[in-house]
Amino acid sequence: MSEITLTEDCMRLISQFESLTGAGARDCVIDDRHDRVIFIINPGEMGLAIGKKGASIKKASEALDRRVEVVEYSDDLVQFIRNCFLPAQVLSIEFEGEEDGQVAHVEVREEDRGLAIGKEGKNILKAKQLLRRQFDIADVELIQE
Repeated sequence: MSEITLTEDCMRLISQFESLTGAGARDCVIDDRHDRVIFIINPGEMGLAIGKKGASIKKASEALDRRVEVVEYSDDLVQFIRNCFLPAQVLSIEFEGEEDGQVAHVEVREEDRGLAIGKEGKNILKAKQLLRRQFDIADVELIQE
């Protein structure tokens, strides 16, 4: 796993997020291009992070004045990749390349392909950013059937 240094902005946002939701966050990615913050939530704390009917995540989003997205962390790389693409259903994941330049080839259900990519590619970008930071995965590619 790569060593992550959190910026002051990220530490401040994590602190605010944790106090607003009660869920623990281990990392965050500030995505100015899509006006969002992506938090990596401790395993088992997604319910707290989202809240009843989305109340916690909505409160955090309003307080931070940008869209808040959450992904549950897992030590298991394959499970973490699945979590990055939720709610799209991942069918298979294959890895190619060496330790320092590994590429994850991800296959999702055909009907979930648009969801996996996201508007302007923001969901696949999120997966790439998180996997680079958490597991040193060089790239993520969606497999064409």
